[in-house]
Amino acid sequence: MRLSVLDVGSNTVHLLLLDVYPGSKPEPYASHKMALRLVEHQDEQGRITDHGRDLLTAFVIEARDFAVDHDAEDLLAFATSAIREAANGADVLDHVQSRSGVTLTEISGDQESAITFYAVRRWFGWGVGRIMDFDIGGGSFEMAVGTNALPTVATSVPLGAGRMYRTFLGSSDAASPADVKKLRRHVRTTLKPAVEKVERGGRPDLVVGTSKTFRSLARICGAAPSAQGPYVPRTMHAEDLRLWTRRMEAMTVSERAQLPGVSEHRAAQVLAGAIVAETAMDMLDIGTLRISPWALREGLILRRLDRLTTGAAIHTVNPKNLVAK
Repeated sequence: MRLSVLDVGSNTVHLLLLDVYPGSKPEPYASHKMALRLVEHQDEQGRITDHGRDLLTAFVIEARDFAVDHDAEDLLAFATSAIREAANGADVLDHVQSRSGVTLTEISGDQESAITFYAVRRWFGWGVGRIMDFDIGGGSFEMAVGTNALPTVATSVPLGAGRMYRTFLGSSDAASPADVKKLRRHVRTTLKPAVEKVERGGRPDLVVGTSKTFRSLARICGAAPSAQGPYVPRTMHAEDLRLWTRRMEAMTVSERAQLPGVSEHRAAQVLAGAIVAETAMDMLDIGTLRISPWALREGLILRRLDRLTTGAAIHTVNPKNLVAK
């Protein structure tokens, strides 16, 4: 069975197709994405502009057709912080649905955190004990901790790498010491209640980082490149992250783009992401974390597959029904 999942994030709109069977591991089949940076298409009132809405709609149609052309049986489509925090998010979702036939489901930050944790648990298994997961997106930062398939505690804070870059570091090509200091102070203050919340979930046996930001940071700190495949263990140590964060503070955006694992369109925000990650690890006294190749998209597919296995009713869209005969 081939399933597809469409993720409308703050930086990227990403369609992932996977071949899945009950009892087997989902195998990636194809991927199609666009660096839309939806949060950059917002006006001063926090509304997504008509141009941004139309770009999103056009790509959703393109993704729908891609799924159909590659024989996907279902399309799971969801939107995260860029839509849920936009002043006209509901109107944008209605516009996308009316033009494409695809219903984008808005998920909350806590749901995003819990579903990502679910994927991480499935990747690492029960034997690792209590897991704590960190996920830095463009608009938000999720944390979750627990010993079961779903976390005991899941929380989300508005500390995404893109958001922090635009708010604190976007005024110049190289970050000023004063701006970095303001960002660090803001991150620590914002994280304090979330850290206290996840600490109540218990001390983790394994700390995990998910998302492109953590994969990039781990690569900068010496982890294996993605070309070596998903089964190579990838770790990131707090002391290495601190060192590289200080180095990046002295770099321009173009210099950061030359670092291993950093794409050109994420080079501007990688420093902000590093500061968020470093601060969280420091506040929670985390020395090392592992990188998981599975995150939110895989979590949604796994939940979908589990519900199929149990015979529960599924409310999804068959992409083959979205195209006029």
